[in-house]
Amino acid sequence: MYRILVVEDEDDIQKILENYLVDEGYAVTLANDGVDGIAKFHNGAFDLVLLDVMMPKIDGFGVCELIRRESDVPIIMLTALDEEAYQIKGLNL
Repeated sequence: MYRILVVEDEDDIQKILENYLVDEGYAVTLANDGVDGIAKFHNGAFDLVLLDVMMPKIDGFGVCELIRRESDVPIIMLTALDEEAYQIKGLNL
């Protein structure tokens, strides 16, 4: 079974993602902010990280940068930011 880490600070979005992924047969671990996400990433082996960009404590870009220092796990960044500069920054990380 594939394991997915969802790092999202909005409860409603977190629950929607969790419900959909569990219904599709994935094992899901939830994190409420960047610090929690990094801690849970270190405590598990994940096949994918779904990562919100705008979060408290450490934003998604910071979390992505920290994960990339030690892992090539696929990361999908979720954001309402639509400026090209943010898209480029996410792709570069």
